[in-house]
Amino acid sequence: MAAVLRGSRTLWGRSIKHVDFTLVSSRSMASKTQVGFIGLGNMGKPMAKNLLKHGYPVVATDVFPESCKELQELGAQIVDNPAEVADQTDRIVTMLPSSPNVIEVYTGPNGILKKVKKGSLLIDSSTIDPAVSKEMAVAAEKMGAVFMDAPVSGGVGAASSGKLTFMVGGVEEEFTAAQELLTCMGANVVYCGAVGTGQLVCRFAPPPQDLSRRVYWVKAKRPQPAVM
Repeated sequence: MAAVLRGSRTLWGRSIKHVDFTLVSSRSMASKTQVGFIGLGNMGKPMAKNLLKHGYPVVATDVFPESCKELQELGAQIVDNPAEVADQTDRIVTMLPSSPNVIEVYTGPNGILKKVKKGSLLIDSSTIDPAVSKEMAVAAEKMGAVFMDAPVSGGVGAASSGKLTFMVGGVEEEFTAAQELLTCMGANVVYCGAVGTGQLVCRFAPPPQDLSRRVYWVKAKRPQPAVM
């Protein structure tokens, strides 16, 4: 395919009211069922490797086959596209470079939502436009799934060492389920509010450095500092 998950190259292929949360929230905290991972770039690959290290079977894909080789050697199952990931898993993490990539990976011809299961939990760790996160949440809701934005703070080193900070926006009842996976990849997992607030908190430029104050500013709807 001509589409991409990283860089500036070509693309790859509100409230939540109607989702049956008994399907999503019934997952056991101790479960080690398959987890999908889409986007094996500089950040995504070490994040997926940390899921493997914590005992989660990983089903992964990336538009560049060479990006999948190392993960496959570590035991991950590699499939051709996001729809195949969704067909085999009910918890999926995406780590993509831009809003258009996220739209394509979720809603494109071979996107997650083509084969997503009802009750699936979809966690997007890309840093994107909060409005796109809200759009994806609405699209996921129509398919009976839950979308949460969980952008990160920390670079490749933090991704490799499992020391990322995740700023999570979405249905509060699903935060615990998301946290189970995110703590395998990060040292701090913070609930920020509704879908899109993770992106808003992540985009605040210093000051403030303190994450709790960033979250407070977003929830209080105070004037925002300049975005990065």
